[in-house]
This record gives sequence, structure tokens and C-alpha cells, in this order.
Amino acid sequence: MDRVLPPATQRRRQLRGWLWALAGLAALAAAGLGLRALVQPSLRRVDLLTAPVETGDVDAMLTAAGTIIPGREAVIVSPIQSTVRRVALAVGARVQPGQTIVELDKDLAASTLAKLDDEQLRNQNKNAQLGLALARSLTDLQAQQQTQALKVSSLQSALRDEQHLLEIGGGTAEAVRQAELSLRTATLEAQRLSQQLANQRRASLADRRELGFTVSMQQRSIQEQAAKLRQADISSQLPGVLTWVNDNLGATVQAGDALARVADLSRFRVRATLADSYADQLHPGDAVLVRLGPGTDLRGTVASISPAVDKGVVTFYATLDNDHHPALRANLRADVFVITRAHRGVLRLKNGPFYQGGQEQPVFVLAGGRAVRRVVRLGDSNPDYVQVLSGLARGEEVIVSDTKAYADTPALQVQ
Repeated sequence: MDRVLPPATQRRRQLRGWLWALAGLAALAAAGLGLRALVQPSLRRVDLLTAPVETGDVDAMLTAAGTIIPGREAVIVSPIQSTVRRVALAVGARVQPGQTIVELDKDLAASTLAKLDDEQLRNQNKNAQLGLALARSLTDLQAQQQTQALKVSSLQSALRDEQHLLEIGGGTAEAVRQAELSLRTATLEAQRLSQQLANQRRASLADRRELGFTVSMQQRSIQEQAAKLRQADISSQLPGVLTWVNDNLGATVQAGDALARVADLSRFRVRATLADSYADQLHPGDAVLVRLGPGTDLRGTVASISPAVDKGVVTFYATLDNDHHPALRANLRADVFVITRAHRGVLRLKNGPFYQGGQEQPVFVLAGGRAVRRVVRLGDSNPDYVQVLSGLARGEEVIVSDTKAYADTPALQVQ
């Protein structure tokens, strides 16, 4: 026969059930925490690269490949068609202004100059002959004009005589008309001779002027050829170092062919190339940073930009603030960074493998032995720093080594 349990016994049994339930829940929680500890990835602190979020400057940059070139370089060309007779200096030698570098064969140039001199003598002889012919022609015309003037004067006198005879009845009207016709004909002839003389004078002046132009042009040709002949001993007007010379003795060179290069190696500048997709961001006057090596950065300015695009790249030249730095060498390769924007006093983080190039990306922030995943917004960057727009605070420690393999992991254990 069932008996009703006392209330105290019922309460004890109910309390025991609650205790067992609580113990089960605690066991399950402990098992969950243990499993999570076993599943959560962990990293060694010594294998990580970290950097603090700090306040500083960030310059947005375009990266270009650069080459150090001399600040001034003179290319010396052949003034004449000739052959290389002698090379006076070797590559690497110091060159002073006026010092002979290469000697060319002058025989052909000298022969050309002699021919020009002969042609000039012939032109001068033609000029003298033309002067005599023109003078003779003008003299003949002047004599004809004077004779015709005398004839006109005589016919005028004869006309007056005939008119007088007609008045006193000793002449005829026919004789007067004949005298008037003769006078008119002579007057017209005198006018023709006068006009012919004027035309002849103008033509003579034009002929003398044309021949004078020919003589002047020939004289300039003689002077130019003589100057080229004097320049056949190739020298430089720029003091510097001989960086290249055509040392092929007996080789034929044409006028305008390069024979030597002389560079001033006390000053340098930069020639750089950049992908044409960034050409619209490049402007003369932009600041540049030239990195010669670790710890050797030189500041400068974009001086000029080539207007042509060659094989997808744009070439530009930059001057250096310190163009005589001891680390500068001709043809030395360098990284050139063109500064397009400058941010002052902003949050920044040291650049590293973690940076994916986008504005929004996850990073891991160290806190209490763990690295917690956090999505942050990043701005402009350069090879040294990345601008932090939001998601991080100054002083926080961030993993800057490659963490792409843990992009979906909310937290990492750091041992």
C-alpha cells in the first residue's frame, strides 16, 4: 500500500535532482571549453612579426624603377664624313675642355674646302664680268639717250623755222605738219630710251644683288666647312669623365654620328620608368623618394616627363636635393617612389605581408595571450607604412606577418 512521502523528503529528492542537473551542465561546459582549447589554432610569439599602431606621417606613393645617371652628359658627334685616325683618350679618363679625344682624317674635308674656295673665286670673277657688262650696256643706253635728246632739240628748232616761214608766206602747211610728225616720233623714241635705261638700271641692280647673295652663301659654306675642319680633332667643352668612345680605328663615320660621351660625375640625377596606367597621376614637380639601399633614401623632384609611351611604360627624370651623395654611382639601380599625396599626423601601421592592398581587411590584434580577428579600414600606403582609417586604436599591437591562412578564424592562441 503506497504511502504519501513527507514534504521534507520530497524537497530533499527534488534538491538532489537539481544538483545532478547542475553537475551535468557544468561537465558539459567544461568539456566544451576543453574541446575549444583543443580546436582553436595557436601560434608561437617568436614566429610572429608585430607592430604597434602609432601616430605619424603617411605618404601615398607610386613605385617606379630608376637608374642613376650623370647630371650632365655631352654626346660628341662627328662634324664631317670621315674615318677614325687616332683615339687620344681611353674610357674612364678625365677630360678637360678643349682636350683632344679622337682625331679624324681631314683629307676629304680639306678637299671639299678647297673646292668651295675655287667656286667662290669663280663667283667673284662672274661678279666682275657682270659688272663690266652691265656698265657697258648702261653706257650704250645713256649715249643713245643723249643722241636722241639732241635729235629732239634739233627737230624742235626745225619745227619753229617751218612755222615762221609759214607765217611770212615762205613755207607750206605740209612742211609744218611733216616737221611736227618728225618731232613727235623723236620724242617718243627719247621716252622709250629713257624707260629702257631705267629698266636696265633696275635689272642690273637685281642681277648684282642675286650674285651677291650667291657669293654670301658660298662664303658661309666656306666658313662652315672651315669650322668643321677645325673641329675634326674631337674635343669636349664639358669637363668630366670619358664614359664611351668610338675606338674602331679606320671606321667610317658620317656627319652626326656619335664619337664619344663625356659625363660630369660630380652631380647625378635619376631616370625612371613607370607603368603607363599611372601616367595620369604623375606630374612635374611631384616629390620623389629615391631608395639606394637600406637606410639610404634621397629626396628629389620630378623634373620632366617623356610625352611618348614606349612598350607600356612612361619615362621621367628627377633631380635630387643632394645630387652629390657619396652613395651615388652612374648606372646604379634604385627604387623610386613618387609621392602623390601626403597625410600628416594620422594613425599608421608598419607595412608588411599582412597588407592585402584593399581598404577593408581583417587583422589580428594581440590582447591577453590571444590574437583577436578584427576588420579594419586602411587608407593610402607606401613601402614603409599603411594609413589606418578605423578599427584600431593607438598603442594596440597588430600582427603584420602573413595571416591569410587564418582569415576566417575569430581568435588565435599566442604562446
